[in-house]
Amino acid sequence: MPINIVVCVKDTPESLGVSIDPKTRHVSHEGVKTAINPFDEYAVEEALRIKEKLAGTTTTVLSVGPAQAEGALREALSRGVESAVLVSGTEFAGSDTYATSRVLAAAIRKLDETRPVHLVLFGKSSNDGSSGIVGAQVAAWLGWPSAIAVKKVDSVTDSSVAVVRLLEDGMDTVKLGLPACVSTIKEINEPRLPSLKGKLAAKKAPIQKLGLADLGLKAEEVGSAGSLARIASETTPPARPAGMTVEGKTAAEKAAKLVDILIERKLI
Repeated sequence: MPINIVVCVKDTPESLGVSIDPKTRHVSHEGVKTAINPFDEYAVEEALRIKEKLAGTTTTVLSVGPAQAEGALREALSRGVESAVLVSGTEFAGSDTYATSRVLAAAIRKLDETRPVHLVLFGKSSNDGSSGIVGAQVAAWLGWPSAIAVKKVDSVTDSSVAVVRLLEDGMDTVKLGLPACVSTIKEINEPRLPSLKGKLAAKKAPIQKLGLADLGLKAEEVGSAGSLARIASETTPPARPAGMTVEGKTAAEKAAKLVDILIERKLI
């Protein structure tokens, strides 16, 4: 039987060209181009593969963020996801993983009212925060079973999902009753590229908007007010010193000069 899959994605900086705001002492994304979090692409792809195996399965992509996060949602739509939902509002600014996961869980409950949600997929982490715990936190808020570091989805039915998890000393296979949350790693698949037809359709696709009032949450439960973690300040790492080029006519001459430099610096 078909299932309903929700994939949680994040809009993140496309490059490391971010700066620190001197007033707030926090990372500023102003003027930085953003895109769908690379690790979330694997979760999107896995949802599409499950949909291809289970006829009638539906997929929705969900994100919490400012208006520009629509770009990440449309990228997922261009690859074949049917619908997109954006939770946005000034109240959500400054959320840590605790507050973010609470909002995502509330949004999933909201979607579940219209159509039961069976499986929620996540990427392993974001390339800007790298906490890697949002998937498990959402599962905790929902009271659902979860699995992280999943490198393979073995089987999916309308009542369970069997997955292979990557562990420090090997792998194991676990079976979760649905509904459940699963966090994937990049070894799980190779994300497809969007087609031209998909890109054009995604540009015109409607995106459902949800705000604080839609989620049944209070202002003090979200954003910086509802966060447990407080980042005192952030700093950029010191610039790396310029490298050195060892000149020489032959490889042997270059090697000899390199050895002399290492000896001079007491590295050998």
